[in-house]
Amino acid sequence: MVMVSQMRETKLKTLTGSVISKSGAKSIKVAVDYKVRHPRYGKYVRHRTVLAVHDAADAARPGCLVEIAECRPYSKTKSWRLVKVMAEPRGR
Repeated sequence: MVMVSQMRETKLKTLTGSVISKSGAKSIKVAVDYKVRHPRYGKYVRHRTVLAVHDAADAARPGCLVEIAECRPYSKTKSWRLVKVMAEPRGR
């Protein structure tokens, strides 16, 4: 009888955002924009979260649309990593 190790497939928490700055070697800042309904007035309000992201390949530039995933902490503020660059900035 052969024992097969069972690995749990966990779905990574991923977000899509745009790169707003390059903040050092292998680090970028990504802005994730979303809308939230106001509890009293019902109007949708725009919110923005800025995350520090680990970019091991230095692939992203400011203006790129990127997909990021949650991961182990790389530093005090970096707990996200770059999965892929979805779109390059236009005009350059």
